[in-house]
Amino acid sequence: MIKTEDIINIAGYFTIIAHTPGRLRVRVNPKIKKESENISIEDIENLPKKINGIKSIKINKIIASVTITYDANIFKPQVWEDLINKQNLEEITQIINNLAKEVM
Repeated sequence: MIKTEDIINIAGYFTIIAHTPGRLRVRVNPKIKKESENISIEDIENLPKKINGIKSIKINKIIASVTITYDANIFKPQVWEDLINKQNLEEITQIINNLAKEVM
């Protein structure tokens, strides 16, 4: 099961390519592979089932990118920016925990 701290850790490997309210596309640093013992691709792909407000996550392994579609009324765009830039992490942790269906 994926934990909130895992989400915060993997976000550190992301760089924003494009971001409009409701859709975020990020480049993934190859060094994310060292997190593979803590979290799997399936864990990431299943986040929409576990957190309200995340609609879908599409992983493109060939070009090392992830596209996240989300409800901008639930997750404000600034939350994503802050998560990737490792800012306001206590607030983000609280938001994720409040929206979680299964995340711990």
